[in-house]
Amino acid sequence: MTVKRASKVLIERFYPKLTLDFETNKRLTTEIAEIQSKRLRNKIAGYTTHLMKRIQKGPVRGISFKLQEEERERKDQYVPEVSALDLSHTNGQLEVDDQTADLVKSLGFKIPLQTVAISSQRGPRRFAKRN
Repeated sequence: MTVKRASKVLIERFYPKLTLDFETNKRLTTEIAEIQSKRLRNKIAGYTTHLMKRIQKGPVRGISFKLQEEERERKDQYVPEVSALDLSHTNGQLEVDDQTADLVKSLGFKIPLQTVAISSQRGPRRFAKRN
């Protein structure tokens, strides 16, 4: 079994016990699994810690455990309290950008629209260009 596969299996089976700390995960890995060498144990514990940090940010492909599945189901079942298409809250008109207004007209819907200019919401570049 590879380091990555072993880490994924550890997370799927023992997610509640694992933390974001390498030392804690290393001790837990030693207790849980029978690993031949110290070097391999450290690699598995390190990759497990890395995956745990990624899981904090969002779902990770290839790893499925109960908490993640419940979170996904909750997001799928979400229904907003007020519909975006409810005209009673928006003075009888929907505020949309130019492209959306063109799309609604091309589809043939008879919805009163108010076109609003959308400003770019792009943040600063992650890796700025150098001169």
